[in-house]
Order: sequence, then structure tokens, then C-alpha cells
Amino acid sequence: MNTFYNKRQAAPKTSQDFIFGTRAVIEAVLAGKDIDKILIRKNLESSLSAELYEALKGQRIPVQRVPVEKLNRVTTKNHQGVVAFLSPITYQRLEDLIPSIYEAGETPFFVLLDGITDVRNLGAIARTCDATGVHALVVPATHTAAINADAVKTSAGALNTLPVCRENTLREAMMLLKHSGVKLIAASEKGALDYTKADYSGPIALVMGAEDTGVAPEHLKLCDQLVSLPMLGRIASLNVSVAAGVLLYESIKQRTHGASLD
Repeated sequence: MNTFYNKRQAAPKTSQDFIFGTRAVIEAVLAGKDIDKILIRKNLESSLSAELYEALKGQRIPVQRVPVEKLNRVTTKNHQGVVAFLSPITYQRLEDLIPSIYEAGETPFFVLLDGITDVRNLGAIARTCDATGVHALVVPATHTAAINADAVKTSAGALNTLPVCRENTLREAMMLLKHSGVKLIAASEKGALDYTKADYSGPIALVMGAEDTGVAPEHLKLCDQLVSLPMLGRIASLNVSVAAGVLLYESIKQRTHGASLD
């Protein structure tokens, strides 16, 4: 049983909310609020917006430049060109999580998502991560599905308790994991190794890519192993949440009962 995971459960948040107005968003950023994303009106330039940009330096918060019409659809009140969506979860930092897992005497077990933009897939993967004792789900700050109320609902609440680390880039997260002794195993159609032949018993991170593009080539180069799932029919790929489930349960079988490799 993953005892460290049990210790890291966070107080559940049930719904996503938003705040608007440049000063209000600045204060939220400086206060360390968990923010899912910030929408800023295109061409917004002022002394107050400059203060916002300064506050955002070094933060792992996605920022989108959008037309004013999009902001007006969020709220008809005086948003001043800035709207921030509060996250329904509390993000954790991978650099803090890794040593804590080792210190607890546990074997690190992570899942990294590369380009997963469907909240239902993200939620379904999180639910399976919870069931298989994964220490944390790792996502990049951009080009990923929003962890919003829909994702939490799809996860059956798993995202309220499963630690999630939002990193600046997936490459940075992968390099940190490699330097921490964690083996990176990517699911890829380019993989020459059958997924049942890999060793998942040690410190590992499974890297799952989007169904249409897969794991990015630059990320595949960082992986220690590429594994593939047999496809015997006419369809060339599995739904990513299904593929993740297959690898996660093969992993937990080995981690619970020992590796069964040829």
C-alpha cells in the first residue's frame, strides 16, 4: 500500500470559480492561490498590467491572450481585461514530492501526460492512478487539459486526493525525474518492447501521449524504454486512458507481486 500517498491527501474542492479585475488577480497570484489559468485581453498594456506580468514571473500558471469577447462571455462585470480561473485542486511541486517519497521508504511511481487535452481522458487516467497507488500525476503548464470541475467529476473525485504536479515543461519534469533515479517508460507505437516484458518494479514514471500525436519525439529521446501494446484489429491505437490503465495494472502487478519477466 502506498502509505506516502495517503499522507498527501488534500482537502477536496468541489467547484471551479473565477476572479476578475487586474488588481484582484495580482493579489491572488501573490497570495499563492491555486490558479488553473489566466485570460488576458489581447494588447492589454498599462502600469497595472505590467505589475501583473511581473507577479507572474516564475509562476507555473498558464496565461492565454484572448479577444475581449471571450472575457465578456465569462462575466459582464468590469473585468478590466483580466480573468483568472481558480483551480479545484491544490498543485504540488515535483521537486518536493520526490525526496519525500524516498524518505518515506517508498518506490516512486509517477504518470506523466504529454499533450492530453481531453478532460475526460485526464479524469479517467487520474481515477486509475488513484486505484493503482500512483504517487502523483505530472502535467505541463501548457498544451494540456484543464483540471477543472469536469475533470474532477470524470475522475470520480480522485483528483481531490491524487497529488498533481504542474511543471513549466514536461522536459524539465522528465530531467528532474531522471536525475532522481526514476526510469522513464513511454507508451509508443515506436516501442520495440512488448509492454509485458518491461520491468516496472523500481522507481518509474509512465509517459502517456495524445492519441493522435503520441509522445513528442523530443520526449521519447529522454525515455529509458519505449513499450507498445499489441494491436490485432484494424484500429491503430487505443484510447489513451485505456492504454494507461493497461500499463498501470501491469505495473502494479509487478510492484505488488514482483516482476515476472522472461
